[in-house]
Amino acid sequence: MIKREQYMSRIRPFIGSELVKVMTGIRRSGKSVMLELVKEELVESGVDSANFISINFEDMRYGHLLNAQALHDHVMERAEQMMGKVYLFFDEIQEVQDWERCINSFRVALDCDIYITGSNAKLLSGELATYLGGRYVEFVIYPFSFGEFMELYRTIEPEATDAKCFQKYLLSGGMPYLANLRYEDAPSRQYLTDLFNSVQLKDIVKRNKVRDVDLLERIIAYVMANVGTTFSASSLVKFFRNEKRTVATETILNYLRFCADAFLLFQVKRQDLQGKQILATNEKYYIADHGIREAVYGGNMRDINLILENIVYLELLRRGYTVTVGKAGDKEIDFVCEKRGQKLYVQVTYLLASPETIDREFRVYDTIRDNFPKYVVSLDEFDMSRDGIKHLNIREFLLKPEWN
Repeated sequence: MIKREQYMSRIRPFIGSELVKVMTGIRRSGKSVMLELVKEELVESGVDSANFISINFEDMRYGHLLNAQALHDHVMERAEQMMGKVYLFFDEIQEVQDWERCINSFRVALDCDIYITGSNAKLLSGELATYLGGRYVEFVIYPFSFGEFMELYRTIEPEATDAKCFQKYLLSGGMPYLANLRYEDAPSRQYLTDLFNSVQLKDIVKRNKVRDVDLLERIIAYVMANVGTTFSASSLVKFFRNEKRTVATETILNYLRFCADAFLLFQVKRQDLQGKQILATNEKYYIADHGIREAVYGGNMRDINLILENIVYLELLRRGYTVTVGKAGDKEIDFVCEKRGQKLYVQVTYLLASPETIDREFRVYDTIRDNFPKYVVSLDEFDMSRDGIKHLNIREFLLKPEWN
């Protein structure tokens, strides 16, 4: 198991506290492993594992516990036989009907430390916000970063250079289970395709009672083909009209939202940097794992400029940044990132292959007068930094501990 210290360092301050620790993220991104890592730390600190109650609600052995009352009775009965604090670990909690009620009941009735995972962003909306308002902390768990991927890939290919690792990462993506398949092409592609189908069916179609599955599939295919490209729901309506299909804008927006709720897609809004306002039209979408795109849609090497953007965007999210696309006059900055009052600007391109490209990528910053770090990131091996704007090879950028 990779220790995933980036997440553990955020979770650690809350271990043992009365706040419910909630880990969300796309299916199979490593949430269950995070529960195991928390258990390891607890045991190392002297907690007796006999006081752990762990249930994965996708395991059919626990099929009888998929409603709040049954789960409540089961846990209370087991907790009565334990001395001291009880540690509750519930994996894929959204499978339990009215789960919010029993989680709140445990918090009130037991001396306990609660950890839950789920594959839906709406896990913490609605009723849970009412029951647990201000009494939980959320951590989004993403697929492996390039650094994490490299750590595992080198257990299989010890001699692989950074460049070779990155080439593999471009096609495989960061889903943790691929290491068990030794990153072999055919099994990895099969696994990622099955994972995609599972997310689509369980977390999008079933959860949201989607009737027009064909339309959903077409929307996802369109977005995957156009990852990181600015478009609007109305432009999708026109696209489908050309395909001889009449679709309401609202339906498209709903289906895109369902995909975002399942952590399959991430929506990035555009911000007018001069007017300091979020623009209402033409968002960008990125996919949770570019390896899924390669397995299902293909063409990651053909669309490498879009994939590099996708990889950088996910890394920004992993590090806790809030990200928008920046509009400065007639120019667009790929990523405007904010965290605790600090800003970072990032422009991503494939190669700075000509004076025109170099000029275009660096000049997007012409109207930005602040002193926050500004980066141009590409696959070039030579440093082309200029005018206070830093240029980095993408591997170096992804592995850099701090961007300052």
